[in-house]
Amino acid sequence: MDVKKHIKELMEERNWTTYRLSMEAGLSHSTVTNIFKRNNAPTIPTLEAICKAFGITLSQFFSDGNGPEELTAEQRTLFAAWSTLNDGQKEALLLLMRRM
Repeated sequence: MDVKKHIKELMEERNWTTYRLSMEAGLSHSTVTNIFKRNNAPTIPTLEAICKAFGITLSQFFSDGNGPEELTAEQRTLFAAWSTLNDGQKEALLLLMRRM
């Protein structure tokens, strides 16, 4: 897996700049820009901070989408709340989320 490319894809999905990623991850801007400009591979602690900023786990970051993934506590809470909704509420929530 191309870690740098995957980070860039996740940033593009969120319309984040390197500055926004650095702020969300609690990293210096130079740490984030060096990943792209100097082709530095992020350390595990840096990658963990980046994943936390994206709201995903390391397992999810490296997942190919074909196997079970570990959910974050926030994701587990969201799924638990989702399971209590009726079909109309689920549809309304999805509509709201798509418009955000």
